Amino acid sequence: MSHLVDASGARTHKSSSEPALDSVSDRLRTALSFEANKPDSKDFPDLSSPVSPLPTRPAATSSSSGSSGSVSGKPASHADSKRSDLGLSGRRSHSGELLLAPNEPIPGAMETRSSKPGHRRSGSVPLIYTGGSFSSGSTSGSGSGSSSASSPVTNVLPSGNICPSGKIVKTGMMSRSAVRADVLGSGTGNYGHGNIVRGGTNGAGGGKPPEVVASNGVDSALRRAMVSMDPEEVKRVGNEQYRKGQFAEALKLYDRAIALCPDSAVCRSNRAAALTGLRRLGEAVKECEEALLLDPAFGRAHQRLASLLLRLGQVENARRHLVSAGPHPDPVELQKLQAVERHLNRCADARKFGDWKTALKETDAAIAEGADSSLLLMASKAEAHLRLHQLEEADLAISAASKLESLSSSSSNSKFFGMLSNSYMYVVRAQVEMVRGRFENAVAAAEKARQVDPGNVEVSMMLNNVRSVSRSRVLGNELFNSGKFVEASLAYGEGLKYDPSNPVLYCNRAACRSKLGQWEKTIEDCNQALVIQPDYAKALLRRAASYTKLERWTEAVRDYEVLRKELPGDTEVAEALFHARVALKTSRGEEVSNLKFGGEVEEIKGFEQFQAAITLPGVSVVHFMVAFNHNCNQITPFVNALCTRYPSVNFLKVDVNAIPAVGEAENVRMVPTFKIYKNGAKVKELICPNQQALEYSLRHYGL
Repeated sequence: MSHLVDASGARTHKSSSEPALDSVSDRLRTALSFEANKPDSKDFPDLSSPVSPLPTRPAATSSSSGSSGSVSGKPASHADSKRSDLGLSGRRSHSGELLLAPNEPIPGAMETRSSKPGHRRSGSVPLIYTGGSFSSGSTSGSGSGSSSASSPVTNVLPSGNICPSGKIVKTGMMSRSAVRADVLGSGTGNYGHGNIVRGGTNGAGGGKPPEVVASNGVDSALRRAMVSMDPEEVKRVGNEQYRKGQFAEALKLYDRAIALCPDSAVCRSNRAAALTGLRRLGEAVKECEEALLLDPAFGRAHQRLASLLLRLGQVENARRHLVSAGPHPDPVELQKLQAVERHLNRCADARKFGDWKTALKETDAAIAEGADSSLLLMASKAEAHLRLHQLEEADLAISAASKLESLSSSSSNSKFFGMLSNSYMYVVRAQVEMVRGRFENAVAAAEKARQVDPGNVEVSMMLNNVRSVSRSRVLGNELFNSGKFVEASLAYGEGLKYDPSNPVLYCNRAACRSKLGQWEKTIEDCNQALVIQPDYAKALLRRAASYTKLERWTEAVRDYEVLRKELPGDTEVAEALFHARVALKTSRGEEVSNLKFGGEVEEIKGFEQFQAAITLPGVSVVHFMVAFNHNCNQITPFVNALCTRYPSVNFLKVDVNAIPAVGEAENVRMVPTFKIYKNGAKVKELICPNQQALEYSLRHYGL
């Protein structure tokens, strides 16, 4: 008996409501009514739909992105044409200085130079569809008149004047000297579908997409700048690339400018900005320092360096350069610095008193306030996790600190919690490596800490401890492998004198004591290891085995159940759990004669056998099926695999055609159907489940 289940779903209805196209002439009048010096504020219109509205953009003056013939007729000043810096609020202390802060948003609009000096024009030009083709708002030519019409949303396009050449002409919108042609490229659907392309000569299929033209223009400008002998021109193009977020290209241009003018502090500072954009903070710090060597009074370099040092967590150095930036330090940077400093002081106080939860909280707060690239704070976070016995989190934090190491300025001699900054990071790394059982790595990190800070007493003591622990572990392993369990146990104990919070040494000593039959002492060592590292599977397994030896079945079953969830594919753990459960039931006087471990899926032959099988202690999975049914045959191999993977679970199969009484009693209406019973009670029913759902339910109820 096989049934197909239809997957029903609500039918979705997509409603589209697009604004009606305004009349072209109305939009033209609106555009012309805007004040001439208003900057562009809209992006290029969406061309994904052939009938999407294509609004005109107001003309702008040369101070923003005006065309070569602005509506106002007001020419750009000569001073504007000479500027090559990216100023903030009109401030400039050095010609060509890049005044964008490292974390300021980068303008994304691409700009190209117009045919007249002193004017710039936006690379994105509004296109107007007038019934024949698309045209930019700056195309020159002759023609007059335009009809005003209100177009419906779909399949109707506004009318306009079409010249024989296919170009659209709007008087008063362009200069005679800059002729632009925007045509509609070939598409795959009705007219209106396709790519809008500039500079085309043949209409459909002619020309290149605007992004290709723009890219070629940018490439050409970059090539010219890279061979230019004018450092100001190279720097100007570099500033343009920086503003567009093209930090790698900007860096190349600043390198070129520095090669032409090696004594330019501005170029050095701008190079630091590009390096910051590439997250090469350590190199950016060095560039700012080079700029200050060339010009010690360069305020912008001081401010940029202060911002970098704050991100690296070097508060005192950051404060010094922020004050040197000028009589009025940047209030935003000053506020960030004070917040980071406040959280660091609280973290230091909590560390002195061993309040590691507060230390962790304050460390996270300092990172959030602005020290987002500080390897010292990440190391502090790792130390707090380590003291809280959160070893996995400590390992992740110290790994993150190692990745940030390349960003830090290696020449820093600042102190952190009484140690040199880099020395503190190596100290914490050595501690984490040792607790995780990577003793050789721990010794290497401790030796690096000593090299960085040779006069620090705490660092020297830590190095001696790490070496002693490592030697004890090596000696203990050699003695254990030689069968000298008493001596090995003493060697591991010697290592615990230097590092009393090392779970690996406790677990290794527990292994020695289990070999000697010292079950109670084995459990004590495993308890110590699990307090430090709660997910230490090896310690949990040794403790469970010791409970079994002492016939403490309740504790043994509890540990084996935890291990079964962590190691679902481990058949040895599954078998140990099964035998511990049987022993526990026996100790309670319960019936265990029908319990079995592993085997194949049991086929049910009659109603009485079925009733007896589902009332067995433990978990039983019943597969209700029909012979030669396609869906049942598909899932049967997976059920057999589950039987092998979960040997402590009873797997049964019932052919409802062969034993209709069972199917009727269980109200089976569709196959394959699975029912899960636990200690005789049904806990779950699945009708035509997929493999993932079946195994998920089995693990949920069976482990």
